Amino acid sequence: MNRKNFAFDKGNFIALFVGIVIILVGFVLMSGGASTADHYDPSIFDARHTKVAPIVTLVGFLSIIYAIVRKPHSANVEAEDDAEK
Repeated sequence: MNRKNFAFDKGNFIALFVGIVIILVGFVLMSGGASTADHYDPSIFDARHTKVAPIVTLVGFLSIIYAIVRKPHSANVEAEDDAEK
């Protein structure tokens, strides 16, 4: 099959995977202790939960957008097609 017809190449898939991992790390950073009626946990308002985790998650989403928008390099595709012939 002709590789020129593929929308993604290896670099796109790597960037997509890295973006998913970064998002998962951001969600883990966002998780925290639970407050109940008997116990108030003020740690849910610390900087890790309110500032760092959303920024990490945003970076993950931006890297996924980059992975989708990025064009495969035509020189690599042509070289791989010539090697298959």
